[in-house]
Amino acid sequence: MSRKVSSTIILIVLIIGAALSIFPIYMAVINSLKTQGEMFSSILSLPTKLHFENYAHAFEKTRLLNSVKNSLVVSVIGIGGILLFASMAGYKLSRTSGRISNFLFFLFIASMLVPFHSIMISLSRVAKALSVQGSTYGLAFIYIGLGVNMAVFLYHGFVKSIPRELEESAHIDGCGEFQTFFRIIFPLLMPITVTIGILDFLWIWNDFLLPLLMLTDVDRYTLILSTNMLFGEYNKEWSLILASLVLTAIPVVIIYAFFQRFIMQGITEGAVKG
Repeated sequence: MSRKVSSTIILIVLIIGAALSIFPIYMAVINSLKTQGEMFSSILSLPTKLHFENYAHAFEKTRLLNSVKNSLVVSVIGIGGILLFASMAGYKLSRTSGRISNFLFFLFIASMLVPFHSIMISLSRVAKALSVQGSTYGLAFIYIGLGVNMAVFLYHGFVKSIPRELEESAHIDGCGEFQTFFRIIFPLLMPITVTIGILDFLWIWNDFLLPLLMLTDVDRYTLILSTNMLFGEYNKEWSLILASLVLTAIPVVIIYAFFQRFIMQGITEGAVKG
């Protein structure tokens, strides 16, 4: 088989894969602009009239501004904590040799294999005992605990690519350990830091189960939970639901579009180097 034929086949496969990936988004957008009756009559057809009022109603019913604020609070605190603690832990474990360091690193890796569903009941009870259940700040701290394991793994591998001579020079110039890390090492970790930040933002922003377990007050609902309120027991307003889901996805799509080149670069370097 010639190289040209192989390239053509690969291109066709990629086009088909891209079309299958875009199709659900296309369906969500066109049906969010229809009336309920029009959508039920034909979900594949284009809307005869663009009903942008669906977005206005979804904005109002989901209390979008308040929900976005709650999601941003949880995401910013959660991601900030993950990056801070995981970067320091990954750096220290990578630079420290010995059985204790290896054992602690093994614990981080092993915790990645534990399914969330197996610990969610216990986690809910612990959160209630610590009086953090029902709080967006408490939810953010839980995300920190759940997210540091993968971040430590990626930081641990990435730190190995940084020459030790930089730290030795900093120590000679009088820098302490924290100064060396934050002034010399952490800026060099920017590729993997951006990668972890984006991946954790996608995870926290789109997560449904953990906020459902932890948040009880409607005023503290994240955007995904507020969208879930549109699912009634006897009535489901699908046009509003789809409009709300499109609004929910917009920030994720924008952030991913701007920073997608860092994701594979950071994961590859963090997992392979060293």
